[in-house]
Amino acid sequence: MRLCIFTEPQQGAGYRDLLRIARHTEECGFDGFFRSDHYLTMGGSGLPGPTDAWLTLAALAVQTTRIRLGTLVTSATFRLPGPLAISVAQVDEMSGGRVELGLGTGWFEEEHLAYGIPFPPLSERFDRLTEQLQVVTGLWRTPVGETFDHQGTYYRLADSPALPKPVQAAGVPVIVGGKGVRRTPMLAARFADEFNVPFSSADEVARSYAAVAGAAERTGRADSGRDPLVLSAALAVICGRSDAEVRRRAEAIGRDPVEMRGSYGVAGTPEQVVEQIQAYARHGASRIFLQVLDIADLDHLDLIAAEVAPRL
Repeated sequence: MRLCIFTEPQQGAGYRDLLRIARHTEECGFDGFFRSDHYLTMGGSGLPGPTDAWLTLAALAVQTTRIRLGTLVTSATFRLPGPLAISVAQVDEMSGGRVELGLGTGWFEEEHLAYGIPFPPLSERFDRLTEQLQVVTGLWRTPVGETFDHQGTYYRLADSPALPKPVQAAGVPVIVGGKGVRRTPMLAARFADEFNVPFSSADEVARSYAAVAGAAERTGRADSGRDPLVLSAALAVICGRSDAEVRRRAEAIGRDPVEMRGSYGVAGTPEQVVEQIQAYARHGASRIFLQVLDIADLDHLDLIAAEVAPRL
């Protein structure tokens, strides 16, 4: 089991805050540091204001040395697929090959309104996401010296040199995730390296994993020679050495640890958190993204690294 720290900077964080927790994530031995891609807070002031996901990751790429870096997930409504492929490949080179791209439809209408970003209906957003995955992965896989063309409904590329290339030999890993059981699993089976289910119970995750397994079979993923999908889950986390410490951390972020357990997160003492994560592992999860909402509480990371990670 690999554990990543997953942050929500739109809730209130500047770059120095993110650098501090990213470096601590690395020092603690976690597998990766991931961040959301949002431009508007979902509660509270959000001060000092949003930070751009890929600008942040570019800076972290040169200020960390080991951890994986990525988005969970980049919104397909925010960026054109060609420039996105360039940005991600560049950050991959800057990091020495440690970047991963989570890509999704986008869902938070208010942030689109707040910053003048078009927000089409869900069916169109899925169609755009499909094309973005085709373009981004197509550009990266085009051999050097050849060109890439795409004639889609929403995006058209002609005679693209398809540069730059990621430095990772197999390309930047692509993560597709969600709770749907039809279109999302099919997109993951066709284009992704990892399938992530966010904020769901272990039983719900199991159903989603079954759906993506069926999609992989229908698309002939194994016959094409591609590796099996990595299965992962994103879970809010509250861990404390005692019940009192759990309550203190829960109050700091306005969450109910009882409500979290078995629904959208893991909460309790290290022993309890390990037991809850193991329920996801039994269904096939091999990586867990732990959503840490109080990014100033570095002792929280210390505790998880010392008392949870070794038992997994």
